[in-house]
Amino acid sequence: MMSLVQVRTLARYNRWQNQSLYTAADGLTDEARKSDRGAFFKSIHGTLCHILFGDQIWLHRFAGTPAPKARSIADSATAITDWVELRAERVRFDQVIIDWAERLDAAWLDGELTWYSGVYNRDVTKPRWLLVTHLFNHQTHHRGQVHAMLTAAGARPEDTDLCFMPGV
Repeated sequence: MMSLVQVRTLARYNRWQNQSLYTAADGLTDEARKSDRGAFFKSIHGTLCHILFGDQIWLHRFAGTPAPKARSIADSATAITDWVELRAERVRFDQVIIDWAERLDAAWLDGELTWYSGVYNRDVTKPRWLLVTHLFNHQTHHRGQVHAMLTAAGARPEDTDLCFMPGV
């Protein structure tokens, strides 16, 4: 079972890591950020865009926030083409996640969520605590890919160790 402390810590970790990756990516040209590097979502920009899409679709399901611009996973990597716009939306949405985590009630985590899955083309029901865990795991998985792409491009993101996050 997931606790409110975990949710809130992971929301802050998400912001910390996004700040690190976006700052490192700022040092690259737009061409370098959008270069196909062989990742599932091809580029640094595309993968960061997909992470934002995942966050937005899950918070839409969890809290009724607006749906993402992209209408599918396939479109998620190209939904925001402008770097400045993507960066600004990331900063804004990281705060949305933190605010949601701070307002979250422990009883909500104990329930289930039913949503229509575009991947499976049907309704799916799962425990909310599991889906919140998935939200943060999805971010970490794809940020690891971005970290590797940035490092290969000569950029230098910060450390990723949760236990060394400032304030922990």
